[in-house]
Amino acid sequence: MSKLQDTMFQEIRNKDIFKQSQQYAFEYLEEIFNRNIYPTEDAVNDLSNFDEDLPTNTTKSESVLKQLNEYGKDATIATLGGRYFGFVTGSVVPIGLAAKQLGTFWDQSSALYATSPIGSKLEAVVEKWFVDIFNLPKQTCAGFVSGTSVANVCGLAAARYRILQKNNWDINKKGLRNAPEIRIVSGKHAHSTILKAVSLLGLGQDNIEWVDVDNQGRIIPELIPELDKNTILILQAGNVNSGAFDNFDMICDKANKADAWIHIDGAFGLWAGTVEQLKHLTKGMEKASSWAVDGHKTLNTPYDSGIVLCADQEALTSALHASGSYLIESKARDGLFYTPEMSRRARIIELWAIMRYLGKNGIDEMILTMHLRAKQFENEISQISGFQVKNDVVFNQVVVKCESDELTDKVLNTIQNLGECWLGGSVWFGKKVMRVSVCSWATTEADISRSVASFEKALMMNK
Repeated sequence: MSKLQDTMFQEIRNKDIFKQSQQYAFEYLEEIFNRNIYPTEDAVNDLSNFDEDLPTNTTKSESVLKQLNEYGKDATIATLGGRYFGFVTGSVVPIGLAAKQLGTFWDQSSALYATSPIGSKLEAVVEKWFVDIFNLPKQTCAGFVSGTSVANVCGLAAARYRILQKNNWDINKKGLRNAPEIRIVSGKHAHSTILKAVSLLGLGQDNIEWVDVDNQGRIIPELIPELDKNTILILQAGNVNSGAFDNFDMICDKANKADAWIHIDGAFGLWAGTVEQLKHLTKGMEKASSWAVDGHKTLNTPYDSGIVLCADQEALTSALHASGSYLIESKARDGLFYTPEMSRRARIIELWAIMRYLGKNGIDEMILTMHLRAKQFENEISQISGFQVKNDVVFNQVVVKCESDELTDKVLNTIQNLGECWLGGSVWFGKKVMRVSVCSWATTEADISRSVASFEKALMMNK
């Protein structure tokens, strides 16, 4: 046994570094819900302590953890708290942190049943849960990927495979050169990840047939062109700014009559379909062919938890096909056939744990509460002269602006610097706006009022 091996075995036996790591984690949880949302300038400057050459010799584990904690924790963004409203980023349900920690020690690969029986089983179970809570076709399958960016790629890859297969063209063998044309129809407010997916799949952004949207960013059904069996129609559950939902019920009926493939990008909005008081927003979504959704947004799983759902299992698994003489296939679920990755951690562990913990009623309550806090924000900010809410707050998004683009930018920068809450800016129909995304289980009524007070203070500072 080498000296290094002996050292690492000793660290496993005495467990001191794991206890040290756990203690740092507990200290972080104690302060994160009351800390400034964004790191201070000093904390950011302290990151220079990581600017060093790779050491020649091994370093004591205790000192590695100490450096990471001392200069790393204060440079994190307080996304776990209740006053972070940027980038539609959720918090984490506590059981998710605990399950992820356990899963980290297990260090499972979800590629095959042979590499992780527990990973295979949990993926099969959660797949059925998704079909149930979203009321999807019974044959719907799921792939557990890193986020909606990849989920959109997978859904559109399945669409590409099926459309070309209908035209007697095997994309896996022949590629795209001289392939039959695939049409793509989408609303003008499609998320940037849709453009990325279209590009990665070689379908070409210039080939998208853009459809105008209404004042909430919803695709206008009457303006959708005639569809056919070679068409991918892309719809949206939750506009990235307004949170608005396309009219799935009406549009999907039209698309299905034309035998088009319907893909719904529902990163955060698809979850509205699990809430009794909000599921009218997603009415008819089960008529689509594929769906993309995040766990680490509205469901508040740890980051790295996206899901692609597809009613055509053969199309998805054929599009993401993998083969190799060394691969050991089983009669159980082999996860690599449902995702682009082979080597991926068992992210399903914390997703299963959170859904198992919350249950249907808990998911309903948690997500509805986010909506109620967004409505509270709308009501309180509307009472302050100088702010305008520019969208119908149907889910968790609030679009706010001041009387001019210049003032909106100044107020936004001031809010970010004050550190009471954090949110990002956007452009809404040509005007600068502030985008408030309420998607944390930890956001309380007091958090909303405290954040609105910061908006008001920032406005006064820039008058």
